[in-house]
Amino acid sequence: MKNVLLLVHDDAGQEARLQAALDLTRALNGHLSCIDVSIYPELVGDYYSTGVAEAMLSDEREREGKNKAVLEARLAHEDVPWDWADVTGNLVDGVCDAATLADIIVLSRNPDMRDIASRILMHARAPIVAVPDDCKRLALDRALVAWDGQASAAATLRACVPLLRCAEAVEIFMARGSAETVEPALAAEYLSRHDVHATLRIIENGAEAADQLIAAEAIAFRADYVLMGAYGHGRLMETFGGVTKRMLGEAKLPLILGH
Repeated sequence: MKNVLLLVHDDAGQEARLQAALDLTRALNGHLSCIDVSIYPELVGDYYSTGVAEAMLSDEREREGKNKAVLEARLAHEDVPWDWADVTGNLVDGVCDAATLADIIVLSRNPDMRDIASRILMHARAPIVAVPDDCKRLALDRALVAWDGQASAAATLRACVPLLRCAEAVEIFMARGSAETVEPALAAEYLSRHDVHATLRIIENGAEAADQLIAAEAIAFRADYVLMGAYGHGRLMETFGGVTKRMLGEAKLPLILGH
């Protein structure tokens, strides 16, 4: 896990994304790739709307050009290797096209970006880090793994072993249900072979919503972030529009999600 892809766009979440991406790149001794997307306006109408769209795109490119100048000046003084690419289109396609060789993607999960993060997660072949706008730094010391025993959770766990090796404490948390296929103890054994020694916490299927259980456990464990598979079918990972969507909308901590 060396290639960190950062969505760059002049919006409310950019500063949090940048700080998280820098922290992540340093921790992994990796390389930061910045993808700056100028959004092409989607207008429906007559001939004149084409001219309006071109004028809006020109303004968008001017804003992003100024944004690029500011961020490149900052990155020149950071202690990470980086590169920059400019694209025009929509955020989802721009990020997914750039993510072919990315190991992890840094996005926001504010109201404006929540759906975008969901769509990128569904189509990109790399885990995403979804950070809240008030994230000042991405701490990696205490990791809570929300485990449901399904394929997406296992794939995310495997992909994020290098990240989990940065942690001082890892807990695998499971609310037991009826859909598990891989026991959490096996996940812990797998991690131990990578020199990650996780503790287990298993609770029986309760009446509380899964996202509330995860949030409560994150507080109890004093987690820095939550790692989970997305859009699965276990007690902790419901279908699209369920736990994953609510976590993206309401979780207080950074989320690392894989699919």
